[in-house]
Amino acid sequence: MRVRRFVTSALGSAALVLTSVGAVTAGAGPAAADPCGFYETGSDAYYNHCTSDGSRIVIEIDDWAPNSERCVGPGVTWIGAASGIDGAWYAGRTC
Repeated sequence: MRVRRFVTSALGSAALVLTSVGAVTAGAGPAAADPCGFYETGSDAYYNHCTSDGSRIVIEIDDWAPNSERCVGPGVTWIGAASGIDGAWYAGRTC
């Protein structure tokens, strides 16, 4: 009886651990692909305006010269070559 209880408990714990790992792994995929805000790939820089209200915002772009601004809509916007962009952020206003 003790052995059966131990084996059942061990199998239940293993299933719980595997389910948790699967949920964390599945949840990380889409978010990591296009994170909100500024991100770079090997050669390009992007800004992802994550919104569900359709708003357009002004972002400030640190492009190694005096910073520039751009109006972006919902979703991913290419903002230039990664080698020429040091970062981008929400400027605090809509456009």
